[in-house]
Amino acid sequence: MVDFVGAGCGAADLITLRGKKLIENADVIIYAGSLVNPELLSYAKEDCEIHNSAYMTLDEVISVIENAENKGRNTVRLHTGDPSLYGAIREQMDRLEELGIAYEICPGVSSFCGAAAALKAEYTLPDVSQTVIITRMAGRTPVPEKEDIEKLAAHGATMVIFLSTGLLKELSEKLVKGGYSADTPAAVVYKASWNDEKVCRCTVGTLYETAEKNGIKKTALITVGNFLGSDYSLSKLYDSTFETEFRKATE
Repeated sequence: MVDFVGAGCGAADLITLRGKKLIENADVIIYAGSLVNPELLSYAKEDCEIHNSAYMTLDEVISVIENAENKGRNTVRLHTGDPSLYGAIREQMDRLEELGIAYEICPGVSSFCGAAAALKAEYTLPDVSQTVIITRMAGRTPVPEKEDIEKLAAHGATMVIFLSTGLLKELSEKLVKGGYSADTPAAVVYKASWNDEKVCRCTVGTLYETAEKNGIKKTALITVGNFLGSDYSLSKLYDSTFETEFRKATE
């Protein structure tokens, strides 16, 4: 059996109870060593076989899993955040399907959730934004042309941008061309929930300068939008004049 486990966004105690139990019971763990907090490995049993996938190819990962299966051992494939976001798990699952190896997925706390917590912010504010766009800049690996940052920026929605800290000059340019003003609120959140977390508030026009000033080169999320501002409408959910299935209007 193989379990794809979301390690959470950093802090070892942000893994789910299910994820922790799976790690504790694993005979083999293959973890994304470039991003997963190594403290999570302290939950593993002493004789657990541990592999760092940062040094491995897809074929090598599958080979370790197949070998474990042949020995009747349980494998945890430990991914950062939630495996469904930039986790490259589809290609692994397809290979497991071909080999007839059973697997399940345990979700995790994504770094975009960790970033909101660090910012003490709500992405979906009434009359500001009800949509969150999660994306990244095209770099060494491309993105579909229709999902170019400039085109997505035209929506004016909340944006959470992964894997783009090294491209902040280009990112700012694309965001402005797409429709955000240069003074739109933004933030660079470095290693959300880790001990060395940094939260750097800025604007779309000052993303690059802010990251440079704070020595941030990678492992950061970029958040953009007026959800970081102070103007918004109150939710209808708790409005005394708004009737719901559970509460009558009082005015």
